[in-house]
Amino acid sequence: MASKMKSLYVCQNCGYENPKWYGKCPQCGEWDTMQEELRVTDRSAAARASGVGGGARGVAQKISEIETVGEHRYHTGLSEFDRVLGGGIVKGSVVLLSGDPGIGKSTILLQICQTLGAEETVLYASGEESPHQIKLRADRLGVDTENLLVLCETDVEVITEQVNAKKPDIVMIDSIQTMTLSELSSSAGSITQVRECTNLLLRTAKQLDIPVIIVGHVNKDGNIAGPKVLEHIVDTVLYFEGEKNYSYRILRAAKNRFGSTNEIGVFEMMDQGLRQVENPSKMMLEGRPANSSGSCVACVMEGMRPILAEVQGLVTNTSFGNPRRMANGYDYNRLNVILAVLEKRGGYYFSNMDVYLNVIGGIKLFEPAADLSVALSLVSSLKEAVVPDDVLAFGEIGLAGEIRAVGFCEQRVREAIRLGFKKIIIPKDNLKNISKETMAEAEIIGVQYIAQAFHAAL
Repeated sequence: MASKMKSLYVCQNCGYENPKWYGKCPQCGEWDTMQEELRVTDRSAAARASGVGGGARGVAQKISEIETVGEHRYHTGLSEFDRVLGGGIVKGSVVLLSGDPGIGKSTILLQICQTLGAEETVLYASGEESPHQIKLRADRLGVDTENLLVLCETDVEVITEQVNAKKPDIVMIDSIQTMTLSELSSSAGSITQVRECTNLLLRTAKQLDIPVIIVGHVNKDGNIAGPKVLEHIVDTVLYFEGEKNYSYRILRAAKNRFGSTNEIGVFEMMDQGLRQVENPSKMMLEGRPANSSGSCVACVMEGMRPILAEVQGLVTNTSFGNPRRMANGYDYNRLNVILAVLEKRGGYYFSNMDVYLNVIGGIKLFEPAADLSVALSLVSSLKEAVVPDDVLAFGEIGLAGEIRAVGFCEQRVREAIRLGFKKIIIPKDNLKNISKETMAEAEIIGVQYIAQAFHAAL
């Protein structure tokens, strides 16, 4: 009997489904996002689309009866990439790699094929490039392993057939927005196609215990096109970040079932591909101007790694009725809070001043420990007083003007000393956590209020 088709209207922003068309999505409130899609309602076809039709029925087991084996991870040859994954690619996992166009997603996947191909077989399935284009890029990146299989196909069922036939150790899909299922009549990249194709790849990965890395595009808002349905399905979600005007790229994990989501990997885009930056603190401080006002170095924690970054502030007389506030790499609302505290508690007035804040290197400071460095850079620019080059400061600023304690203080101080900083300003409550050996290597000053910090640094 022929399969029955059902017409539905699906929101391309949130995935809301309704048999009736709406100009405004009832769930997310976006306008003109409801598009008509034809859905197969035959049960067997739906089962094939989800990839569960040919598998055996599940049997419930006691957790004590389930046998466990040692966790096996594939090492990619890029320690920064392995760090974000939690130590490598786990067998049977599904990893979603997303980022802006041209950020380096396809480049890094092809690069790690060289290391993985030394012992494992890799299937690289592309729906965006021809075999000739992939070969040209592989030659440029120096990828010449014999264990790399290239498949240019957009039908995900054909790809899964090749996976079952070739039995590769690792599968890469570039990208999920180009993949389709023949049972579904909607176009490639739609909510339905993306969800069902990912479900089929997920089922294949779990049944064959093969890791699958999926490339996902992002929309104009910076979210993964799909949208959130992909993030719920996969095991790990990686984001490639970076400004187009900078050569540095930062890899973050937004979700990771096999490791921490606090680690980051730093890369630099070169002619021969992405080069990992194993000492990002030194990279962030390169080219720092000497004896210049409005500059201070902050230390933030990314996972277990302390990273030093230069914070620059510029305060000038405004030529507008309302003074301008601009922040790059730092939370705009947090900047306004710090300015209010400086006026109320410190007596530094910015109400008739334009304030610009910039974090050098394209890195984003999310941690409150950067508050003190931000305040010092702003006051330094306001008073035209130079913060010495060998001074580093970190600490969270409260609304009463107090400097509150932060975590991992010893690790931050050790990293600052290793990079040559002689005077380190920290919250007073953190002094008790610093060892005597570390205290002897640099001048470490504990401050309780912002006025004390300004007196110590300026």
